Amino acid sequence: MASLYNEPNWSTKLKTVKENIVQRLAAGSVSWSQMGQKLASYYAKNENFSLTDVWAALIVSNMVNEIDEHKLTEQRANYTNDPYPIYTVIDKQCKYDRLNADVWFEITPDESGYSLPGAFVDSSCLECQFENGKKVKEQPEIDLLYLQGLCGSAIADMEDIIKYLFEALKHLIKIWIAIVRSIERIVHWIWGTTYDYLYGMTVKDIDPSILHSKTREYEDTAALLNSPYFSVLRQERKIDLIISLDFGVGDPFESVVKTAQICKELQIPFPEVVVPVEDVEPQDFYVFRGYSKAPTVIHIPLFNAVNCKGEVEKWKKKYPTFQMSYSDKMIADLLEKAAENIKNNKENLLKETENIISEKKKTCGNI
Repeated sequence: MASLYNEPNWSTKLKTVKENIVQRLAAGSVSWSQMGQKLASYYAKNENFSLTDVWAALIVSNMVNEIDEHKLTEQRANYTNDPYPIYTVIDKQCKYDRLNADVWFEITPDESGYSLPGAFVDSSCLECQFENGKKVKEQPEIDLLYLQGLCGSAIADMEDIIKYLFEALKHLIKIWIAIVRSIERIVHWIWGTTYDYLYGMTVKDIDPSILHSKTREYEDTAALLNSPYFSVLRQERKIDLIISLDFGVGDPFESVVKTAQICKELQIPFPEVVVPVEDVEPQDFYVFRGYSKAPTVIHIPLFNAVNCKGEVEKWKKKYPTFQMSYSDKMIADLLEKAAENIKNNKENLLKETENIISEKKKTCGNI
């Protein structure tokens, strides 16, 4: 997503943008010297240096084959004709404290903050130090390489890593983890450390533990939920339709089912999710119908009975979560499968969208 939005109005030239991204992923490269210089730069400039900086500089740069030093706020005027970009992470401490309403954190070109309570700061100031609502120390704005590292840091969640390593050991899979910086940070597994812009403030609906902490640690949303539902469910956005393009290698309904459960706990309007039990392989189009203030959710599993025709498990194994890079052919094949889901369901998507618009007009007409 970061690569798409570096190109203003990318949706009007999607073919060219796609070709450029595929070419970079398949044939681009970043030297060890460049990665080392970037890591040194992070270390010198970031008072809250953590393993997210290491992950971004040494691993993510190698995965995406570029060091993107653009700032997210540079995109503020670039989405006139494109969908608005929302990057999502979670507050690690809130996850462990089971603060389900406060855990969801979003980062956009304009503002960053806690999606459900609605406590935000200008995105250019996200890394700055605050106390009682006042900026007390300026800090450099994060770049897009760091943002990609932050949003792709599922490894930051120690609970999930222990589970994964345990499963890997059971199957005699040899896993080597090489982290080159700071023994202290490896021991304590410190990721995504950021000054807390809410420190010292009194904010309604925010748990006091957040307000009394000088720093917070953010990590990949996937450590809790592998889909960014809660940022779009933010009350101010008044969402009527969510198109969920599921890409998990596990249960294709896990994210939408879990979202429905959490929404029920937090009393957030969300449709009832009933997963068909008769499907041996998932189909390519599901509609969970909204009601009243609840949005309708269209759910499309990436690998399904239509575009894989009895080979869903084979395709899942072809693209494991922890594979760091794909060949040119693998990238092309994956993009083709994703494109088939949209092409095959174009009429269904248009029909459901028209239904939502029609219902919205009726509702507005009755007000």
